[in-house]
Amino acid sequence: MGIRVSEESMLKQLKIANAEDRIHLPYHQMLLNHQLPYTIGGGIGQSRLCMLLLGKAHVGEVQASVWPQSMIDQCEENQIHIL
Repeated sequence: MGIRVSEESMLKQLKIANAEDRIHLPYHQMLLNHQLPYTIGGGIGQSRLCMLLLGKAHVGEVQASVWPQSMIDQCEENQIHIL
């Protein structure tokens, strides 16, 4: 998890991508003018929040993935239904 983009990193990325013209777009302007909060990256952060809100015991109950057979067996033994 981490900050998706800061003013500095956005400017650097736009320069690398030769897309500095995007600085004038509404989202970019809002970020540069400190009108948007920093956000936490998705993925495991969203999954943890879903686990908390839904009262789940294993991340596999809210996020599809590939699990080792031993993990699948252990979850089945504990009546945890992974995706």
